Amino acid sequence: MVFIVILIICFLLQMIAPWWVIIIISFATCGIIGKTGKIAFWQPFFAIFLLWIGYALFKSLPNDNVLATRVAIMTGVKIWWILLFVTGLLSGLAAGISGYCGYQFRKAMLVKKTDEKLA
Repeated sequence: MVFIVILIICFLLQMIAPWWVIIIISFATCGIIGKTGKIAFWQPFFAIFLLWIGYALFKSLPNDNVLATRVAIMTGVKIWWILLFVTGLLSGLAAGISGYCGYQFRKAMLVKKTDEKLA
């Protein structure tokens, strides 16, 4: 569920919003519907990893990877698909950490509320 929600919302919002919208969406989604810490990290990670790699391939394959190859050479990687993988990995990591933080934030707020009831 988390995977699909993040994938769809980020796909739609990245057409009009900056790249870091993935962090906000992952945080909010996992803060609301994240079940465990494991799900809160891995689901956003894979959703954004696949979204960014898929979108990059969609843009890069029709032009024979000319721009991706040039950027890869500029960064010293020299192979365009390694650059693609690293980009997906970094974006997935940002989303995964954000989702885990959202889950932990919700847990902290729930624990705080129960502590207030005991006092």
